[in-house]
Amino acid sequence: MPVARLEDGAWPHPGRLPLGCGWSGHCTAPGHEGEVPSREALEEFCNLGYAESCGRLPRERVWDAVRFAVSVERPQASGSRHPASDVSEIVPNRVIQVEYVCEFDHRPKDHGKLEFDGLAMQWVRQHSDSRVQKMAECFLETYLVKRKAQAGGGSAS
Repeated sequence: MPVARLEDGAWPHPGRLPLGCGWSGHCTAPGHEGEVPSREALEEFCNLGYAESCGRLPRERVWDAVRFAVSVERPQASGSRHPASDVSEIVPNRVIQVEYVCEFDHRPKDHGKLEFDGLAMQWVRQHSDSRVQKMAECFLETYLVKRKAQAGGGSAS
């Protein structure tokens, strides 16, 4: 379960990770709930999916990995903008649709669309599995940080 961005991971291309960057957090595998994985486990398993070599990986599982992408970013139909803030600069009056694909054995097993309302600053369509929803939130956070850096000419990993 991702909790905080991991800025100094050893990945050659952290922007290509499933959540857009590395994350630290805690395990949600049965029997290991709440355990904090080692740095090595975070870099080799947790942030990549398909963690066949991880000793915590349950034999019976629904998915091996979850992938995300922003599929639609569109202006709100109408209405006022929320008060000026750092966030309003990133998602001004926007609806962001995030698509997800849950994979098992390198094949899609489940997929769908989640939706974030930038005006209300809340998810209006969430995933029923809180773990997938949390990953989507982390993915969107990373996406918005990168988007802000691109708009401002800065860089983000």
